[in-house]
Amino acid sequence: MAQASQATIGSSEFDRDTAVTRRAEGVYDIDLSAGWTIINAVNGGYLLAVLGRALSDALPHADPFTISAHYLTASQPGPAVVRTETVRSGRTLSTGQASLLQYDAEGNEVERIRVLASYGDLDALPDDVRTSARPPAIPPVDQCFGPEDGPAPVPGSSAITDRLTIKLDPATLGWALGQPSGKGEMRAWFGLKDGRDADPFSLLLAVDALPPTAFELGLSGWVPTVELTVHVRCRPAPGPLRVSVATRNLAGGFLEEDAEVWDSADRLVAQSRQLARVRLG
Repeated sequence: MAQASQATIGSSEFDRDTAVTRRAEGVYDIDLSAGWTIINAVNGGYLLAVLGRALSDALPHADPFTISAHYLTASQPGPAVVRTETVRSGRTLSTGQASLLQYDAEGNEVERIRVLASYGDLDALPDDVRTSARPPAIPPVDQCFGPEDGPAPVPGSSAITDRLTIKLDPATLGWALGQPSGKGEMRAWFGLKDGRDADPFSLLLAVDALPPTAFELGLSGWVPTVELTVHVRCRPAPGPLRVSVATRNLAGGFLEEDAEVWDSADRLVAQSRQLARVRLG
């Protein structure tokens, strides 16, 4: 995917907006950027990357292997605090937990997200791969469509779309034409707009960056995440990612979304499952 400019890992807007400042041991400050909002909500994948960066600094190992987040209350752009705790330190894996907190109008701390995660060294993993998984079949980028190709922007803030390159498979775009397929699938090419290559932290964003699969089920509006678990399988190769997301079961006002992220070397670099709430009727 051609990019207008080329940022590097460490120099992009994503790095600046997810960077945390250590205030004390295990305590970090950050100003959550309004640049990662969609329909007036801070994107859950961006928030997970913020917590992931804090745990990477707090734990003996740098790379997230698995991270599970419970989204307790809606985060707002502005100041936030991340509090971390080391649960266990081992030779190959370390486990920690973290909470992101903000303040309400009365100055009281409100917990927004709580995560439990295990970290290790992705570069130390063996090369042996035995899998039946296959990359998603997505048409070439020039045959796919992004937000800029739509007739009108999504109601509310769509700031995050200005920071991402998302080109959706036409087969999953029925919702945008008023003809949802009912299959609950989304597939797309994915990258950061400034050309920064993917790393483990941007994978935490990638699994939650596509339009909700609920749109292809004929539903609309905000689909807030209740819980999101991400498995990072290996460090991604340079180049665009392919993301596929599928929902098989919507019941009781909740649905699951299973995501896979594939890199330019046809490797499965991340997987996730989330539980989300949908508005019915």
